[in-house]
Amino acid sequence: MHPYRSMIRVLVGTALLASSVTAVGISTAHADPVDDFYAPPAQLDDNAGSVVRTQPMSLFTALPGADGVYPAQAQRVMYTSRTQDDAPVGVTGTFIETEVPWRGAGPRPTIVVAPGTVGQGDQCAPSRAFPTSINAVTQPLSISFNQELLSSTLWGSMGANVFVTDYIGLGTPGIHTYVNRPEQAHAVLDGARAALELAGDADAPIGIWGYSQGGGAAAAAAELASEYAPELDLKGTWAGAPTADLLDVLGTVDGTLIGGVIGYALNGFIERDPTLKPLVDSRLTDHGKAVLNELSTECIGDTILEHPFLRTESLTKDGKSMLENLRTIPQAGEIFDEQRIGRRAPNAPVLITSGINDDTVPYGQARQLADDWCGGGATVEFHSNPLPPILQGAVLPNHFGPQLIDGYGGAAAQFLMDRFADLPLAACTVD
Repeated sequence: MHPYRSMIRVLVGTALLASSVTAVGISTAHADPVDDFYAPPAQLDDNAGSVVRTQPMSLFTALPGADGVYPAQAQRVMYTSRTQDDAPVGVTGTFIETEVPWRGAGPRPTIVVAPGTVGQGDQCAPSRAFPTSINAVTQPLSISFNQELLSSTLWGSMGANVFVTDYIGLGTPGIHTYVNRPEQAHAVLDGARAALELAGDADAPIGIWGYSQGGGAAAAAAELASEYAPELDLKGTWAGAPTADLLDVLGTVDGTLIGGVIGYALNGFIERDPTLKPLVDSRLTDHGKAVLNELSTECIGDTILEHPFLRTESLTKDGKSMLENLRTIPQAGEIFDEQRIGRRAPNAPVLITSGINDDTVPYGQARQLADDWCGGGATVEFHSNPLPPILQGAVLPNHFGPQLIDGYGGAAAQFLMDRFADLPLAACTVD
């Protein structure tokens, strides 16, 4: 058995128990709050990854060390990043620094977590949920769960420092630019820079961890690292169910339990290119426009409750899907083409995992990402999850099932532990 496998399984089991306990914690902040911490200063440091401010933050739950105490210090962090147009922007996140001895080889690493979909409203920012595990606001009612409590607890209990980005526009002013390739990559890589500054160790090894939206963000960061943040000692990346080809993803997710995320994507792209708005609006009914506006302020739980199994043809004037309508807008085609991940080769190993029956982020485009990177000379391990289809369109079994198996069954953590140990890896392995 691999030397880390049994240890990881024990820690994952304990982390699952810990994360289940957190479900009783509730924060009752006002809807769409932009408090003093989340409001960036008028003048931002032009150096991407610089820490703007920090705020001590409690952790609702944590795994104990040998003495029954889990020595971890959490901070809410604002740091600088860059938009797709290279404009400075303030981004928030969570830094968890641990004194638990590092259980792997080499120096203590920092794991940068790219969160999965949490929503588009400011109240959904992961950094708002770490003290309680849930953000619940009442005006209007909105619920946001901390989906990354498990990953942060897992890695913290293994002795790694952890940084969880909120991405651009979550918590901070402006619309969250959901699944925007360069902006998610920047937020992840600049989060790594901020974490190293806070830890006082500029040379610490970095691992990137993400699934679904986070898998796309992790993949985007992996392929931009050598260009955007060449000073980082990036050892490896797990990109689970990466959103590499958005047009393929949008066509698959339409009509599923979380079909409303298509609205998140449209809102984000309109935020960066306002000239797209009249072109999209001209194809929407008044109801469609109202739904897009509602989605911009919702968390994923709200979207599931308010717009379950949303089919975008119910929003358009011609009764065709939003994807079909977007294909008639040349400007939109250019935007989505720019979002494609796979045209640059990562400079550090990447593990890509994907469920063959994933009903949300299609398997084929994840497999194509591996092929594209392998063709570019990258070191890639691609793993297919054979979980059979269960209630297609319900998302939870077919999309999140592989996450639990691959991400928390030990394979993804083992991959990164091996990279921190500098173990050899075949140039390209695709199963």
